[in-house]
Amino acid sequence: MKTLGLLAVIVVLGAWLVWNAWNVFRLVTGVRDGSWRRPLWWTRLCSVALFAGCAAWIRGLFAAGLDARKTCLFVHHERYDEAYRQSHEAEFSKIFPLHNMCNAHADLVPAWINPTIVVCGVVALAAAAVLLWSVTAHVTRLSPPARKEHQS
Repeated sequence: MKTLGLLAVIVVLGAWLVWNAWNVFRLVTGVRDGSWRRPLWWTRLCSVALFAGCAAWIRGLFAAGLDARKTCLFVHHERYDEAYRQSHEAEFSKIFPLHNMCNAHADLVPAWINPTIVVCGVVALAAAAVLLWSVTAHVTRLSPPARKEHQS
């Protein structure tokens, strides 16, 4: 059952990757041909921003690999401080901001990860707000005007 769930997640993420690769192309051409005024362009922008933010978060989450001690010592050539990691264990298990420290001065999570997540989140929220405004404006234009009844 776990294998089926993992396969489903991989298929969904793969489809989302292909969709966003196409969206990046359409976003660039949409800026040139003026389709940024349409709601679908903002949907594409929101999807790309969410995908990039999720990819950055996953990259930061797995920055230490399977063994943080070996990654610190052999990949980053930093001293691994077990006492520091145990005293700050709650900080390393937070969802955001991401940190995975070797010692008090060396973080395994690259410095660009947390700002990228924030920027992607802001862009996705802005795109969703513009999309919501656009759809609301379109619906109000299509609705019939309210009739005023004249009383004598």
